Amino acid sequence: MRQAPLAERVRVAIEEHGLLPPGEPVVVGVSGGPDSLCLLHLLRALAPAWDAALRPAHLNHGIRPEAEDEAAYVARLCAAWGLPCRIERVDVPARAAAQGLSLEEAARQARYAFLGRMARELGAPTVAVAHHADDQVETVLMHLLRGSGLAGLRGMRPLTPLEELHLGPEADAGGGLQGVRLARPLLDATRAEIEAYCRDQGLEPLCDRSNLDTTLFRNRIRHELLPYLEGYNPNIRALLCRTAEALAGDHDLLRGLLAEAWPTVARQEAAEGIVLDLAALRGLPVGLQRSVLREAVQRLRRSLRDIAFEHIETARRIVAYGRVGDQATLPGGLLLTLGYDAALLAAQGVGWPPEERPRVAGPLPLALPGQAILPDGRWRLTARLLPRGDLPEGWRTNADPYTAFLDADRLQGPLLLRPRRRGDALYPLGLGHRQDVKDLLINAKVPRHERDSLPLLLCGDDVAWVVGVRVDARYAIADETRRALWIRFQRCETGEEKA
Repeated sequence: MRQAPLAERVRVAIEEHGLLPPGEPVVVGVSGGPDSLCLLHLLRALAPAWDAALRPAHLNHGIRPEAEDEAAYVARLCAAWGLPCRIERVDVPARAAAQGLSLEEAARQARYAFLGRMARELGAPTVAVAHHADDQVETVLMHLLRGSGLAGLRGMRPLTPLEELHLGPEADAGGGLQGVRLARPLLDATRAEIEAYCRDQGLEPLCDRSNLDTTLFRNRIRHELLPYLEGYNPNIRALLCRTAEALAGDHDLLRGLLAEAWPTVARQEAAEGIVLDLAALRGLPVGLQRSVLREAVQRLRRSLRDIAFEHIETARRIVAYGRVGDQATLPGGLLLTLGYDAALLAAQGVGWPPEERPRVAGPLPLALPGQAILPDGRWRLTARLLPRGDLPEGWRTNADPYTAFLDADRLQGPLLLRPRRRGDALYPLGLGHRQDVKDLLINAKVPRHERDSLPLLLCGDDVAWVVGVRVDARYAIADETRRALWIRFQRCETGEEKA
């Protein structure tokens, strides 16, 4: 079937994907080659329909001797077309050496960081670049050869948040790229169509000789691997583009499932590390387990690209079959460490964060019933006195570890909260014999680093409740109980004052 003219297909792509927000400026990356020249020429004709002001931008990477002449060419062209153009220069070779990056990766990061910064300065929500269908094919193959997951194999999308391009800590600092979108209006066009458009319109693009350098990974794919694969399937380019589109749909579906699963799996999340609930993680399908682990790595190391399958799978198998203390090394200097019922993903040397449990450092006298805020200001204790008959429905099967129902008439001594001490013991409800608090906490798989701050509720010298773990049978609700003390620990709302 004969395709519509390129200009019409680009117009449809802009409408279908919302690539040009009406009335907003658009930064256009222009190298001077056929792809970017074609894009700028097309947008110059189409942008008035969206009242979009074009702002061309060119970055001189400081790599090739002719780079200065290319920058001057872009400046003259934009002036002739009546478009304001910004040109900047970055010493990419020096940046690559300083940051330990390949020349390709350093150039990529510098280019998008420049375009994103310009967009933020101009208040432009969109950066448009000239990636096309052949670039898509090469990108998919690059990700395949690196062992990428669905996020890489889906290739480039017509519209992407710029912050998802993993441009390194410098570009990400302070959320500098947030809110800027990367648009690819030519993603459906082939290189041959773009070159034909330039000829038909009398455009004279520059020739970047570095595109012939087969020491560069992408160029080897373009000039060596793809012609070889076309010997097996002449339609390999179209096939890979269709595959990327199909996998993009699968990726979107998986991201939706991940969004639902993440709050149930991630117990704690901070810049230093993420604590994952082992039971919740193990209960997910294998593919979703991998997605959770990949997401956790990405949240801690946003500049990482192409996290290899073998790293994720090694971590997943440790999660599924490992023992307490087992570890898996992941990219970006991260380490996954198994605990009793959780896994910590953090940089090597970073310890477990405090669990989101109530904590006390010393004795805290209580006047109950009533309320008290624990000294760290994070938890509130509430106690209510109730007739036995007014206990809430379901109190016997209470599933909240931070709620206890105790016999109020047995709680006659002074009440206080304090951490455990050597020799503390109780008669755990349902156990039938005396047990040291130390052994109870071990059996309950409370992490070692949390045991010395977990509060015990004491009545005189007796441990009446190991908070979050077990009530003492002597103080539990019994048949003869007339009055109950309903005690509950809850996280404080923002703004509550410390006791």
